[in-house]
Amino acid sequence: MKKDGAAPDGKDNAPKKKEQKIIYIDDGSTIADMSGTRKGAPPRKKSTMKEKWHTYITTVKHMILPLLVTLLAMTMVFVLLMLLTGQWT
Repeated sequence: MKKDGAAPDGKDNAPKKKEQKIIYIDDGSTIADMSGTRKGAPPRKKSTMKEKWHTYITTVKHMILPLLVTLLAMTMVFVLLMLLTGQWT
């Protein structure tokens, strides 16, 4: 039985697709930041102290609520243990 487009001897002589080779570029950045890997792109500028400070303040603002919830939970566990052991005076 012949397949459509197959050679008479049963072998498939169709040209094989050329695989595209992956090129990795190491520019010293993290894996998450691949912004400087495009060909022809200008080199990535370094962040200023003002940008770093803004990022720090924004991160701290996002961490305040989880911090307070954790401290409240630890305090409640401490008070409960003190009441159960009778060490509260």
